[in-house]
Amino acid sequence: MDTVATTVFVLLFVFVTVLGFVASRWKRGDLTQLHEWGLGGRRFGTLITWFLLGGDLYTAYTFIAVPALMFGAGAIGFFAVPYTIMVYPILYVVFPRLWAVAHRHGYVTSSDFVRGRFGNRWLALAVAATGIFATMPYIALQLVGMQVVIGGLGFDTTGLSGDVPLIIAFVILAAFTYSAGLRAPAMIAIVKDVLIYVTVFAAIIVVPIKLGGYGAVFNAVDVNKLLLAPPPPDGSSLGQYAAYATLALGSALALFLYPHSFTAILSSSSGRVIRRNAAILPAYSLVLGFLALLGFMAVALGLSKDPTFAAGFKQYGNNFSIPALFMASFPSWFVGIAFAAIAIGALVPAAIMSIATANIFTRNIYREFINPACTDAQESQVAKLASLVVKVGALLFVFAIDVPYALQLQLLGGIWIIQILPSVLIGAYTRFFNGWALLMGWAAGIGTGTWMAAENQFKVAIYPLHLFGTTVPCFIALSSVAMNIAVAVIVSLPLNRVASDRHKDVTVAGDYA
Repeated sequence: MDTVATTVFVLLFVFVTVLGFVASRWKRGDLTQLHEWGLGGRRFGTLITWFLLGGDLYTAYTFIAVPALMFGAGAIGFFAVPYTIMVYPILYVVFPRLWAVAHRHGYVTSSDFVRGRFGNRWLALAVAATGIFATMPYIALQLVGMQVVIGGLGFDTTGLSGDVPLIIAFVILAAFTYSAGLRAPAMIAIVKDVLIYVTVFAAIIVVPIKLGGYGAVFNAVDVNKLLLAPPPPDGSSLGQYAAYATLALGSALALFLYPHSFTAILSSSSGRVIRRNAAILPAYSLVLGFLALLGFMAVALGLSKDPTFAAGFKQYGNNFSIPALFMASFPSWFVGIAFAAIAIGALVPAAIMSIATANIFTRNIYREFINPACTDAQESQVAKLASLVVKVGALLFVFAIDVPYALQLQLLGGIWIIQILPSVLIGAYTRFFNGWALLMGWAAGIGTGTWMAAENQFKVAIYPLHLFGTTVPCFIALSSVAMNIAVAVIVSLPLNRVASDRHKDVTVAGDYA
């Protein structure tokens, strides 16, 4: 065990834990109200929203999973950079509109919006259940990130006793989200982002200098990993080009449908705050590009062949590449800072995700189906308890599913969450779809996507489609949501004639302005 690195890590972790509890007194509000506990009172301005969305979207996925994919699979992992660039025009155009209608009707979740827009409680339930289940593997990804850095510090993370550090982190997370709600991750996100920027810029300067410059980094990477493999000249397959493009597009369409993304957006004080953040959040995409290159730096250092790190790679696979990179390149005190940045970078989004899914359970399942007469205080209390249950579910994902790349956990969630796109994103602009048709489309998309993922044993998110004699490797989320939309359109046409439900829409055009 590296005593110095562990001491620095623990001190920073204790600091953010205290900060999480102190947050309950920040921007004071009545935490017995769900919109205060789960949305921070909808009072966050441009700067806090920037930190919150940054902490929400740039997670252990960014700091562990993307570089690990670059390290193991090569250039295909760089899809995360164009994906995070494409997502911000969607944020700028669509989500101020959704914020406006949610603000006017007091909506807390995307399911609230769907319930009001289509007047179909079963469609709203499907959207709610999708949000909860799709977020589980995403929270699990954050816990995997914590597990890897804890192992990097020298703790044994095998067996029941090895799970103790992760469970301690889980208990801390559960405690401060229970007491402070969304205010806790919003405050901690500021510390997390400062640590991440310091860590990343140190790495992209120091490591290349040790290796002889970026030219030496790229020269050390196998050309088959440095570039995407071109499709065969006979046109029989689109190869990695199609996989890369569909991963980027499908991920961009899915990202802001996640409950934690929606929660962070609705916590903003205005639609103008959302537009400003759509303009300045690409600064994180720049950092993501540098982070992805750390995977190539780990290749250039030959870390997988270094006996010092053999045990770590054996236990964590490619996910250990970034912890190994820092341990091989920096003094112990900075390793402690870097590992704390990664762990806190996992803690913040895990907190927001658990709060967001708790909001959904309370508002769209408990209040809608179990106890419609519950008081606001009861609703808030149930949300706090539900946030604890969600974290337990995420832990089960970590212990039950073994995937070669941690990134797969996020892609698995994307396959499910994108199925609410017709109801939420398209539904914000048109009332063409019938609610029952959307429910049938959702079922078709969920069924198709889950079947494709199961065919790949839930370990690969790309499924080959055979179209007109050409094989098109496609991100399952994109192909399954196409099936979803097609079914919704086909079924809506007759239903709109014989059983229109447009009169159930409680929103009006002015609500969206």
